[in-house]
Amino acid sequence: MKILHVINSLDMGGAERLVVESIPFYQRHGLDVDLLVLKKTNSSFYQKFERKALGKFIALTKGSVYNPVLIFKIIPILKKYDIIHTHLFPALYWVVLARIFSRRRCKVVYTEHSTYNRRRDIFGLRYFDKWIYSFLNYIGCISEATYENLTNYLHSKSADIGVIYNGINLEEFTATNSISKFDFFDKNSFVLIQVSSFREQKDQQTLMRSLSLLPDDIKLLLVGDGTLRSFHEELAKELHIENKVKFLGNRSDVSDLLKYADVCILSSNHEGFGLAILEGMACGKPCIASDIPGLSEIVKGFGLVFKNGDYKALADLVIKLKEEAFYNMIAQRCLDRAKDFSIENMVSKYITIYHSLNEK
Repeated sequence: MKILHVINSLDMGGAERLVVESIPFYQRHGLDVDLLVLKKTNSSFYQKFERKALGKFIALTKGSVYNPVLIFKIIPILKKYDIIHTHLFPALYWVVLARIFSRRRCKVVYTEHSTYNRRRDIFGLRYFDKWIYSFLNYIGCISEATYENLTNYLHSKSADIGVIYNGINLEEFTATNSISKFDFFDKNSFVLIQVSSFREQKDQQTLMRSLSLLPDDIKLLLVGDGTLRSFHEELAKELHIENKVKFLGNRSDVSDLLKYADVCILSSNHEGFGLAILEGMACGKPCIASDIPGLSEIVKGFGLVFKNGDYKALADLVIKLKEEAFYNMIAQRCLDRAKDFSIENMVSKYITIYHSLNEK
């Protein structure tokens, strides 16, 4: 059985990280798995795939991922595979249309990574979107919230749609790594960290506004890049916290950065799952997340949650974590919770799906 994973690119992001981390696990189970990206970028995820994975790496373009010509580049590739496992838009559209035009009988699996996308709000497009979904052989939703939103949108709770939680490579985050190389702040600082791209969805400004209310010994690392980074750098100046926050851009040493920090935070407006906060949990750090579907499903009852956008409530939770006994209790709960989400569990469930589809 030959499997091809397809994703837009290997730029920094939760879905991209998941694909790169999971493919070697599929291969350890004896599956023949390759990776196709619509657009090649020389990111740290690409370099990690080159180091760890055994399969082929196929890149279709250095241009736009939205170019429909990519459909016709995908068509001849389909004949080499039994299962096409697709992630994100527009890879979803191009793979489904390539299969329709080629009349190939390969099965298409799709991982739904988010509780929301803008296509669902566009009247004409949502009918086309639902038509595309009708050609999928299986849809794996990364959380219960993702499942509920998708099935409500499709008006279907078919057996071909299920919940398969994202997983992480626990060993990478629980292993002891040196953090002595980091000197972002003085050793007495209490360091917060958020790992996320700079997009409206991630709402870093709520976290930054909370920082403006906190004592000077509390600092912030923002890891990631994106179109709104410059806006947030200007916001730091407006809030007079430019000496308390560092913008690190995309990094390949996220696990070390999480260990260096004291508290991990994800202040998103919406999330399908929240892989970044789970990675913080796996590092044994107390985690704080906005109380939204997808995120609260992971964090609530283990880490701490606050009402989305309420920067004063977030600041209060950070202050509570300065108390050592409370800090240690939340950190242990978070570590225990992370053990429920191993990448092995996720891979095993998808392998069962692959075999089931291949036998039909």
